[in-house]
Amino acid sequence: MPAPAPAITTVGVPKEIKTAEHRVAMTPDGVREFERLGIDVFVETGAGEGASFSDDDYRAAGADIVPTAADAWSQQMVVKVKEPKEEEFAFLRPDLTLFTYLHLAAYPEVARALIASGCTSFAYETVQLPGGALPLLAPMSEVAGRLAPQMGAHYLERHNGGRGVLMGGAPGVQPAKVVVLGAGNVGWNSAWIAAGMEAEVVLFDKNLDRLRWVDQINKGRIVT
Repeated sequence: MPAPAPAITTVGVPKEIKTAEHRVAMTPDGVREFERLGIDVFVETGAGEGASFSDDDYRAAGADIVPTAADAWSQQMVVKVKEPKEEEFAFLRPDLTLFTYLHLAAYPEVARALIASGCTSFAYETVQLPGGALPLLAPMSEVAGRLAPQMGAHYLERHNGGRGVLMGGAPGVQPAKVVVLGAGNVGWNSAWIAAGMEAEVVLFDKNLDRLRWVDQINKGRIVT
C-alpha cells in the first residue's frame, strides 16, 4: 500500500499578481482558524492590501509575514484566488497541494503546467455538495450578479456614453426595462438588485420550478 500523505502543517498565501485582481485567498480570521488547528500560515507581504488587510492584521492573527512569493509558495499547501500565472509555474512541484480557482478549460497552458509539475491541485469551482450545489462558486456568482445592475446603471448615464436612462425612473419618467436571461445565481441576483433599483424586470429561464421560486420570493415584482 502507498504511504499515507503527510499531514499539512504549513500553508502559504502568495500575493495575487493577475491584473486587476485585488482579492486575497485568506483573511486574518482564516489565519486564526488554521493556527487554532496547529497549522502555520505564511503570508507574502502586501498580499492583503487590495482587500484592505494589512500585514499587521495578519501578524495579529498569528501569521508569519514573508518577503517574497517564493517563501509563500514553498509551504506544503498554497491557497490562492486565481490560477497560477506563467511566472508562477516554476513554483509548482510534486509535494505541493494547491487550492485556487483554476478554470482549466479557459487556460489549457495552466493545465499542462500542473500536470507536468506533479502537484496536487483542487479547483474551487469544481467542489460540489451531494445535492449538486457549488458552494465555492456560488459567492462569486452572487457578487457578479449584484454588480451587474450597478454597472449597467452607470453606463446608462449620458455622460458615460449611455442614453440617459434612470434605472428607477422618476415622477413622470418611466423606469428602465431590464431583461435577465437565466435564473441561476448570477441571473437571480441581477434581477433582484435591478428590481430593488425599481426597474421593470423580466427574468427568463427554461426551468419553470426556478421561475416559480423567484415569483414566490418576489411576490410578482419580477416578471417571470
